[in-house]
Amino acid sequence: MGFFRSVSPTGAFSDLRTFIGSRKKHEIWLLLPALLITIGILWAFYLDSRATPEWKRPEIIWVRDWRLDRSKDEIEAQQLIDMKIRAVAEAELEKRRKARRDEFKKIDDGLRGMGL
Repeated sequence: MGFFRSVSPTGAFSDLRTFIGSRKKHEIWLLLPALLITIGILWAFYLDSRATPEWKRPEIIWVRDWRLDRSKDEIEAQQLIDMKIRAVAEAELEKRRKARRDEFKKIDDGLRGMGL
């Protein structure tokens, strides 16, 4: 604890003033942008910490409870229904993926046309 007894804000300010006074003029001018960038980054962190995320309802996933005495025919019938629903969902997903690939291809073709 002896270290903290010898530290004072006025002494620290005096040391800083002496250090800055011994610097060349161009070093002081380069200090200003460095301080501004540092303060800007800290300010962005401060603003980001105060932002509250938009609340959205949690997604609930329901699980079906099946009877234990189902027959094999009932199981297969339900599987056919589920396969049709899954096929429609996969077709929709593939359609969206193809549209997304086409967008990126268009961008890529544009960039290749510019030589990039």
